[in-house]
Amino acid sequence: MILHCVFMRFKSAFPQADKQAIYDELAGLKNSLPGILDVKFGPNVSPEGLNGGFLDGFIVTFDSVESRDAYLPHPLHMAVAEKIVAASDGGVSGLMVFDLAV
Repeated sequence: MILHCVFMRFKSAFPQADKQAIYDELAGLKNSLPGILDVKFGPNVSPEGLNGGFLDGFIVTFDSVESRDAYLPHPLHMAVAEKIVAASDGGVSGLMVFDLAV
């Protein structure tokens, strides 16, 4: 399995309702793209203060590396990815992606 972890620095004025719309769109990918086992999302709740400004994030669990690799260029993923980049402070520099094989 692959945990595709994405951490975001949303623009400070980005409305909560718009964040939720992005999360809902991400969650909907589970029903549209093969190999997605789960999608979790939300704000950072760690008390450690080591988030580096990444206050929101999501994790997509894939059944395999191949499923993750098919997801990355898929048009449905690219459409939501464009929205995330546009909503992030600094565009792609407001994102951190970390994939973990488990």
